[in-house]
Amino acid sequence: MHAQDAASALDLKTIQALAQEDMAAVDALIRRRLASDVVLINQIADYIVSAGGKRLRPMLLLLAAGALGHRGADAHQLAAVVEFIHTSTLLHDDVVDESDLRRGRKTANAVWGNAASVLVGDFLYSRSFQLMVELDSMQVQRILADTTNRIAEGEVLQLLHVRNPDTDEPAYLRVIERKTAVLFAAATRLGALLAGASPAVQQQLFDYGLNLGYAFQIADDVLDYASDAETLGKNLGDDLAEGKATLPLIHAIRHSDEATRQLLRTAIEHGDTSAMPAVMAAIHATDGLGYSRQRARDYAVLAEQSLDTLEDNDYVAALRGLARYAVSRDH
Repeated sequence: MHAQDAASALDLKTIQALAQEDMAAVDALIRRRLASDVVLINQIADYIVSAGGKRLRPMLLLLAAGALGHRGADAHQLAAVVEFIHTSTLLHDDVVDESDLRRGRKTANAVWGNAASVLVGDFLYSRSFQLMVELDSMQVQRILADTTNRIAEGEVLQLLHVRNPDTDEPAYLRVIERKTAVLFAAATRLGALLAGASPAVQQQLFDYGLNLGYAFQIADDVLDYASDAETLGKNLGDDLAEGKATLPLIHAIRHSDEATRQLLRTAIEHGDTSAMPAVMAAIHATDGLGYSRQRARDYAVLAEQSLDTLEDNDYVAALRGLARYAVSRDH
């Protein structure tokens, strides 16, 4: 079965239907285990969880386990752990980025303030480790401890590149690897681990998740310059406002004339959204969006190729479908 074989991939609706029963169990577990006798924790946690989102990371864990013939309560619990870790990073991220909009509504820090958001993020992190320890697997703990440490490195690395116009593509990719791809990779590897897969198959699923994470984040960064606020669920140009040089802009800087390059560098240094029309013009002139979309597609193809030796079933087809969805979505 090859990455180009369209028949082997499912669309998003079919994937969600396939995972629906397990995802409902994960959601119920999340709500149950979020409970605290500290009222503010319940309020903020409930606000974040009910914001929805695609729940892609826990779904990946369930699909990876399912692809290798495993379903059950341990998968539900680990999927909840992955979602808790992800949600805690969102809370911290929005504070660091001073964001006021996510998924089309106010961020927790915009509603309750930065201090409460950071502290509830800490609560979610520590709750994820409580859930993880209950599974009593040193291997699971090692993978997730290493992963959360890499994510924290990614946060700091991104901070170092804020308002830095010298951020190049390799530096950008290093941030993506730690901030996004490692959690995707941990989710799919853990699914394989629960299924009792060999180290080689665990590595294949890890590679799938890592490359999917790259594809997903690059596609996400394209949307910041190619979508609209209503579809995107956040303010268009947020990356520029935060002084983040993402791939479309990095490509434009690399391929523009000196005067344009200087304008783009200044826009990044000052987080200047009033320069957005000139930035967009430079991105279009250098085909920054086309280049970035192609890079995302390259990673999506690599993700699919990691699945080629697996025995085909609905779950494998779902994983293929997610690789294609990652680079074709509009939000």
